[in-house]
Amino acid sequence: MICHLTLLVVFNLFVSQCQGGCAEVDSMTEAVSGEGFLLGCISCKKREEVSARATVDWHFKPQGVEDFRPIFHYEYPSANITDEDFSNRLEWHGTKNSDIQIGAIYIHNVTFNEAGTYRCTIHRTLFLPLYNENVIVEKEVELTVVAVANRELTSVISEILMYVLIVVLQLWLIGVLIYCYKKISEEYEARDANKALKAQTALAKDNCDGVQLE
Repeated sequence: MICHLTLLVVFNLFVSQCQGGCAEVDSMTEAVSGEGFLLGCISCKKREEVSARATVDWHFKPQGVEDFRPIFHYEYPSANITDEDFSNRLEWHGTKNSDIQIGAIYIHNVTFNEAGTYRCTIHRTLFLPLYNENVIVEKEVELTVVAVANRELTSVISEILMYVLIVVLQLWLIGVLIYCYKKISEEYEARDANKALKAQTALAKDNCDGVQLE
């Protein structure tokens, strides 16, 4: 019984990994000059069952400048670059429908002039049963541009620990499956042995009854 429950838990773990979900993860903040960079912007709905429609606006404030300027607007299915400095270099990498929860954009061929603050604004309309609710979510990304990518020690250690944890979990799951397989096999063998013993007992009883009749 314990093994059956364990197998069910393992199965649920695999299923939960396959099911999609929304998690608000902060954007990366360091880009390399001449390469591409993904500006992340995620705003999850608190209630997934509520239908909604959203638009996304990106603004940029270079270092040493006080005011933001609009650079990108997305309203499904249209994407518009509104700043000539980013012409043909911004690409929508967010949600591919009107119910936007991921408002990420990709910058091609980043330059040092693009270091600064980026603001992502999501205008969302929730279609509730009695009324529509308008929600505005803003997220900012402080972007630095470097000539060569830097990998911090903590990042390297975290990546190593992540792979070690994955390997340990996989070995643990394999061990659990092997253990449960052996336990189930033993249960089947015990059942077969009990059946054989009962059959032998019944046969012996029949033989004894036959001898008494003679």
